[in-house]
Amino acid sequence: MKKQLICLLLLISGYFFSQTIPTEKLDNYFSYIENNNLGVGRLSVFKNGKEVYAKNFGQKNIPELIYDQNTRYQVGSVTKMMTAVLIFKLIEENKLHLNDKLSAFYPEIPNSNTIVIKNLLEHTSGLGSYVVKEGEVWVTGKASDREIMDLIIQQGKSFEPGEKVAYSNSAYYLLTKILEKKHQKPFHEILYSEIIKPLNLKNLASFVPDQKNVFLPYRFEKDSWKVLNEEIDFLNVIGVGDISATPYVLNIFINSLFHNKILKKETLKLMEPVLGKEDWGRGMAIWDFDHLIFYGHGGDTLGSHALIIYNKESDISIAYATNGERIKKEDFIKNVVYLLYNKEIKLPEIKGKE
Repeated sequence: MKKQLICLLLLISGYFFSQTIPTEKLDNYFSYIENNNLGVGRLSVFKNGKEVYAKNFGQKNIPELIYDQNTRYQVGSVTKMMTAVLIFKLIEENKLHLNDKLSAFYPEIPNSNTIVIKNLLEHTSGLGSYVVKEGEVWVTGKASDREIMDLIIQQGKSFEPGEKVAYSNSAYYLLTKILEKKHQKPFHEILYSEIIKPLNLKNLASFVPDQKNVFLPYRFEKDSWKVLNEEIDFLNVIGVGDISATPYVLNIFINSLFHNKILKKETLKLMEPVLGKEDWGRGMAIWDFDHLIFYGHGGDTLGSHALIIYNKESDISIAYATNGERIKKEDFIKNVVYLLYNKEIKLPEIKGKE
């Protein structure tokens, strides 16, 4: 019965997608967002591997903002999806295995004798989230690898591997370090040689100090947008949340992934959450918009947010990035999905001033 229900959902997902992009409805939605100062960012929609809609919005409400179509957004934990892909490339090459124990690389980590690569990828390791210490995000200043590793050890385990799912930044920090050990080079060089160069991605990069042409984060205060005074030091979250990119290039990445230009079909299947059984897979999540099923990843920094999702049945992907968020990205993108699939939406509203 469950299998029949899943098949029905897949048919529904493909059936209702508009064969023509509802450009006017999307334009009206973004005009409403912009005219009511409800957000700043960019959206890109791909169908059959090509961009069919793109829109900047809200930038005119920040007079001092200087940008062009190549200006990148910090995409936070969307980075993890790329880190996972890099791990699976090693697995394809038989240089790493899902059941390899963490103790082979970092025996000092609690439970390293029972935690395996698969646990790290799917957030079932029981390890914590090193970016938060004593209830606060502390990685806004310079921190050494030793400080981070000591905190991961100190935070210990909250459950046994595979017992449950709990989102773990620490797991992806360790996966990044394992990548660097295996390749014998830093993460940004691995990313370039394995993903950026083969796909000819022009506007995607791991963080480097003094990077240029990346949007600053903004916050809406009283009646205008102000630059956020504090942001994560992205050197502290390499491979975890440091990548910057344009929505267009995020769409190229996820389409290349699902069209098997990066990983083999059977390898990609290992990454994917099992429909009806898992919300998280091994480097990607399921996004269910009232039975419209997408696969992808979201990301958040203190001031920037991003989402990249792909629907198999319609061969459509949506990439969204914002450096000025007033509506949660999940709610924002749900309206976009509904418009693309000919569903009614309720325009977002924020009462009062922040």
